[in-house]
Amino acid sequence: MAKMPSIVLLFLLSFPFLAKPQITTQEEAAAGEVEILLKIKQDLGNPPSLLPWNSTISHHCNWPGIECLAGSVTGIVLPSRNITITTGNIFSVICDLKNLTEINLYNNSISGNFPASLFNCSSLKTLNLSQNYFVGQIPAEIDRISSLRSLDLSGNRFSGNIPAAIGRLSALETLYLHRNFFNGSLPPQIGDLSNLEALGLAYLHQLQPARIPAEISHLQKLKYLWMAGSNLIGEIPDSFGNLTNLEHIDLSRNNLGGEIPNGLFHLKKLKVLILYFNQLSGEIPKSIEALDLREIDLSINNLNGSIPEDFGRLENLTLLAMYYNRLSGEIPTSIGRIPALIEIRLFNNNLSGKLPPDLGFYSKFEKLEVSDNQLSGELPGNLCRGGVFYGLVVFSNNLSGRLPESLGNCPRLWGVYLHENRFSGEVPVGLWSAANLTILLLGENSFSGQLPQKLAPNLLRLEINDNRFSGEIPSRISESKHLQVLKASNNLFSGEIPSDLTNLFQLTKLYLDGNRISGEIPSEIDTWQSLSALNLGRNNLVGRIPPQMGSLEMLNLLDLSDNQLSGHIPSELGWLKLNFLNLSSNQLTGCVPDSLQEPTYASSFENNRELCTSNPVVNLPPCTVESYSRDSSKLSSRFIVFLLVIASLFSVAALAIAHFMMQKRRRKRHERDPATWKMTSFSRLNFTESEVVRGLTESNQIGSGGAGKVYRIAIGNGSGEVVAVKKIWNCTGTDKKLEKEFEAEIDILGRIRHSNVVKLLCCISSEDSKLLVYEYMENGSLDRWIHGKTKGGSDMDSVLGRIGRLDWPTRFQIAIGAARGLCYMHHSCSPPIVHRDVKSSNILLDSEFKARIADFGLARMLAKHGMPEPMSGVAGSYGYVAPEYAYTTRVNEKCDVYSFGVVLLELVTGRRASDGDGHSSLAEWAWYLLQDGQPKSISDAVDEEIRDPNHLKEMCMVLKLGLMCTSTSPVARPTMKEVVEILFRCGSQHNHLNECSTSSHFHDRSLQILI
Repeated sequence: MAKMPSIVLLFLLSFPFLAKPQITTQEEAAAGEVEILLKIKQDLGNPPSLLPWNSTISHHCNWPGIECLAGSVTGIVLPSRNITITTGNIFSVICDLKNLTEINLYNNSISGNFPASLFNCSSLKTLNLSQNYFVGQIPAEIDRISSLRSLDLSGNRFSGNIPAAIGRLSALETLYLHRNFFNGSLPPQIGDLSNLEALGLAYLHQLQPARIPAEISHLQKLKYLWMAGSNLIGEIPDSFGNLTNLEHIDLSRNNLGGEIPNGLFHLKKLKVLILYFNQLSGEIPKSIEALDLREIDLSINNLNGSIPEDFGRLENLTLLAMYYNRLSGEIPTSIGRIPALIEIRLFNNNLSGKLPPDLGFYSKFEKLEVSDNQLSGELPGNLCRGGVFYGLVVFSNNLSGRLPESLGNCPRLWGVYLHENRFSGEVPVGLWSAANLTILLLGENSFSGQLPQKLAPNLLRLEINDNRFSGEIPSRISESKHLQVLKASNNLFSGEIPSDLTNLFQLTKLYLDGNRISGEIPSEIDTWQSLSALNLGRNNLVGRIPPQMGSLEMLNLLDLSDNQLSGHIPSELGWLKLNFLNLSSNQLTGCVPDSLQEPTYASSFENNRELCTSNPVVNLPPCTVESYSRDSSKLSSRFIVFLLVIASLFSVAALAIAHFMMQKRRRKRHERDPATWKMTSFSRLNFTESEVVRGLTESNQIGSGGAGKVYRIAIGNGSGEVVAVKKIWNCTGTDKKLEKEFEAEIDILGRIRHSNVVKLLCCISSEDSKLLVYEYMENGSLDRWIHGKTKGGSDMDSVLGRIGRLDWPTRFQIAIGAARGLCYMHHSCSPPIVHRDVKSSNILLDSEFKARIADFGLARMLAKHGMPEPMSGVAGSYGYVAPEYAYTTRVNEKCDVYSFGVVLLELVTGRRASDGDGHSSLAEWAWYLLQDGQPKSISDAVDEEIRDPNHLKEMCMVLKLGLMCTSTSPVARPTMKEVVEILFRCGSQHNHLNECSTSSHFHDRSLQILI
């Protein structure tokens, strides 16, 4: 018995496989899958997002982006993972995963041809390669992946023909090919996909103009059809009425004509019908059986007749949009009783009669747009009943009566456009001060009463011109600190201009002409550094013109006519670059400053009896020696007394100044003490905080704003290196907003790096000051170059004087650079970053005019790509703010796209964002310019200073892109990735299309980009 263990040991050694744990087939398969996945990770360039793919950490079925069934990989799902690579062999081993049914690489930066190796994935059911940079043709043998049920190749650069072989993918249920560059025609074989439920063929702009393939009507299971913007012509086939399962149809932005087939309104499952921006004509069918319709958009067509009464039967209808047509008659009253109705958009028609009186009573109504019609009667009284109403746009009608009191109790009310009607009576008190109110336009009515002491805190634009308002302008209007436009012309206002009005630092336009205002012009007006238009004409103003007016760098319109102003015209007015000047009909004396004696101002000084000129081009008598000295001999006794009073007060003032200077010196010593400052660096630096702090001198200051001052400081012990330093005003808790902006800038710029985003080098903070140190941009902001906003005596003046405005090739490269910076923020940062304040003054230029996105004080990181997030209030600058952001205070990437579209319009037209030439903004002006009855060539909108036949085609294409980016609908705007792609193609030498010619239907903000 003692020998038994040796015998057992010998036996075991003879069969070694019995001495080790047995490895199962399942474990071998898992090990094989790990090896394949690690090879895929390597082929993908080992992106940081796949760092957890590590065999030593966890089971591969727990790796991010990996889906398994029974321990085996069935899906590789890697959307928005910042994968940037050329395809090469990245799919060479992926089909070795034998149970793989899904590949999803949506929204990365993968380039190259369609990977033929995928033909070996015999079990693949879902393939999503959308929003990448794939090129070339879709292989003709695509049908070899015969098991496919869902194929999404949208948002790439595929070209050539759509292969007919797609029609042989008999199991296919979803097919998305939209936003590519196919240049052939739609294959009729698509009609063979008998199981197809969703078909996306939209924005295939380079397809040959063709009719809708009749074979699509064979797709009896089709629920979703999207063919917007794909050069479709002809009529909508009547056979579409046989697609009985159709729930969503979008044929917008094509050139479809004829009438709307009756059959579409008899599809009982139809929920969404979008046919806007075509050439459809005739009347809307009167009989409607598609009673589940939830969205109807037939806008921008040639439809006539009346709105069918049957629309009132659509109990699930949320959106009714039929603007820019020729509809007439009344709006059916039954529409006001639809319980699901949210929004009505019927502007620019010939509608008459009264508005449905029950609007807002039965539904959570949000928005009413019926401007430019012939509607009459009063506003419905229940618009705000649901508590969510935010947009009232009814201007240019014949509406009358008093405003309903309930309008003063709309908690979400954002925009009110009531101008050009016949409203009367007083404005409801609550309306003036609505918490979220941003735009209030009451002009050209018969309103009366006085302005309240307090206005809405978030108000950007207030227009009450041409009414019967009276009383004084309240001083507390300055509490609406975001106010940018104030038009109160032609009313009965009296009293003086309140000095507190000069605290409206963001004011761009001020019109108080045609009132009974008296007193003097406030001398503190030099705070209006954004002001572009000032009209105080036809009042009873006295005193002198403040010389501080000459410091308003942005001012281009000044009208002080028909007052009782006296004294000399300040020579400082000659510093301004005025397009319009009117000082006529006053009591001004002396000689007109030489800088104003130009033909442009020939009639600007008439009816000033004691005013003269040394230049015959000005309509005034010539000056004599006595004219120059006349005022100097009129020192009155009152003036002498005044001098004595000043002298007596001087000693008191001197003591106060001495005390102040002592305190200031004390603070400066504290500031320059290195021990009181703390530096946080974001890159390797060759300077210390003391070098920066020592440079905070007045001679180094190059700008200032609401947040603080900006300095240009040489550092590095004479190395020639220069940095820009933003000094934030007292961040000691007294201003929470500035503190948040400071923290946002550090949080975002401290973690991102891109050649088109300004580089934050470090931040330096002390007890009561904070400094942000950036790389220095030698050529300042884009705003200065395209609008000439320069500071008197600055280096920029000499540069502008030497080379003039930016030429088009430079502007175009700036557009591409800025677009790339935003694209990086939106698509390559995780989480995505939305800037919220994109504008030309926040695009900086280095010595080679390379663009950098700057000023991230309002920027926010989004929790999820594309999802709007609520903000505490509207931020941004007038003219750049996207309408949906202003309406809802919810923000996503498309808000930045809108703002960038405005920048594109600035680059092409040379106009400012707020310069609508009678319209509300540049975007509105560009929109209306291209309507019927206006010039048919968009080349008329191009800035004359840079108009060059060699670049005109490119300019026109960029203008179209700007219009598309500023679409009122966020969905219609491209992504920044698409914007970059379009800009690159605009600059391509292969473009052969005549982009400056437009049809009579070229008048939608979301125009097709024909490239």
